[in-house]
Amino acid sequence: MIAKVSLILADTWVQGVGMNIGQAASESGLAAKTVRYYEEINLVVPARCTGNGYRDYSAVDVEHLRFLQRARAVGFGLAVCRELLELYRDPARRCSQVKALVLDKIEEIETQLQTLVALKFTLMTMANSCAGDDSANCSIIETLATPNTTSMSFLLVES
Repeated sequence: MIAKVSLILADTWVQGVGMNIGQAASESGLAAKTVRYYEEINLVVPARCTGNGYRDYSAVDVEHLRFLQRARAVGFGLAVCRELLELYRDPARRCSQVKALVLDKIEEIETQLQTLVALKFTLMTMANSCAGDDSANCSIIETLATPNTTSMSFLLVES
């Protein structure tokens, strides 16, 4: 069924008629709501059909949506996705620019991993200090209730 739909859509592209948002979403592996959002923030700007104003997604638009889906899947934020998409569209791009973005992401992941290791250590310390019995005295509750506790080696900052 998917192959049949793809053939129909590919045949539609050849005839010069684009796809609606549902077809573009299906072909790109994104939800229609995500495709609309990407349009809203100008990551992808499909043509508009004259007369009815419907979105008209081309094969290039769908390839850009697929590119964005893959970039998001490996953890890039929307700002970096915008940069990557601009580089993808630019035949004069430099590989060094793309690699720099990937290396920045790796550094961000390393920082997150260090934070997760500290969090795991803190949770393990809390679990190991708890008797885990039926008494009301719980060292975990006491640790969480103590301001500026030294056993918590990080601060959670809401953004």
